[in-house]
Amino acid sequence: MSVDYEIFDCGDVQLQSGATIRDCKLAYKTFGTLNANKDNVIVYPTWYSGQHYENEWLVGKGMALDPDKYFIIIPNMFGNGLSSSPSNTPEPYNAARFPNVTAYDNVCQQHRLVTEKFGIEKIKLVTGWSMGALQTFHWGAMYPDMMEAIAPFCGSAKCSRHNFVFLEGVKAALRADAVWDNGWYREKPEKGLRAMARVYAGWGFSQDFYRAELDLNTLGYSSLEDFLVAFWEGLFLPKDANDLLTMAWTWQNGDLSNNEIYKGDYKKALGAIKAKAYVMPGQTDLYFPVADSEIEVANMPNAVLIPVPSIWGHFAGGPGINPDDVRFIDDKLKELLGD
Repeated sequence: MSVDYEIFDCGDVQLQSGATIRDCKLAYKTFGTLNANKDNVIVYPTWYSGQHYENEWLVGKGMALDPDKYFIIIPNMFGNGLSSSPSNTPEPYNAARFPNVTAYDNVCQQHRLVTEKFGIEKIKLVTGWSMGALQTFHWGAMYPDMMEAIAPFCGSAKCSRHNFVFLEGVKAALRADAVWDNGWYREKPEKGLRAMARVYAGWGFSQDFYRAELDLNTLGYSSLEDFLVAFWEGLFLPKDANDLLTMAWTWQNGDLSNNEIYKGDYKKALGAIKAKAYVMPGQTDLYFPVADSEIEVANMPNAVLIPVPSIWGHFAGGPGINPDDVRFIDDKLKELLGD
């Protein structure tokens, strides 16, 4: 089977948890050409359950992330099935034994990819949706002198308590499947994946989205049930349950300051981000409300709050479903890049 991505061999990687992923793999895809000065670089991390090709809606000729102008690197998050994950790691750290990985762990290895593989010292922009935004904030605080700009959209620098509770519901639905067997399932926990999808469905899009029946009028589904089955269950059924739980742990434990650099001082971590920042929460996002972003921006020295004016909830930020939202985000990225 041919693949459209490359693998960076990270070797044995000791995680914040104290565990080690041996022969650790970071999958990534690049677009465009690195210029002679190695300063036309954009880093664009993936989101919860997403793989690099599900980021590609924001990459294209004439767009902000234009491969004719920029060298764009999309690193795949650990746990997403392409980089080291429960589903592709050999025993004994396979399946339910795969260790907990933080956003900090992810960005450490992404930094190695950027510097060791490509010899890059300066980054033009780091951007990302949802958990990609979480990683974007980490880039800004962990390597503050490295990038000119960051643009986290529909995401946060720290998982809120409310967001944490939502994810507990997602995990509980998945684990309730009779074949779950504490993560040692021999067949796909299909009922759990379908249940998880329906929990997600009430959160991914806003009340306004459902009130306007955009699932029917714009996306073209034949009924609400058709939308729940075809869109939501269809989104999660192809994915590995342990992979999803690994990424959920990363999400729940997302915290910009939970590392040796900032030692839990959240405001200090935000204050350390030197890059010019466009923080773009979705106006109707139920996971990452504008109020959370207001706190972030208030503590960042060079940040502007730009809510995405959309009733598409969290999915205003991706993956490229609503053309108006894509245009808004793309225009703001062009503005930030000075294009």
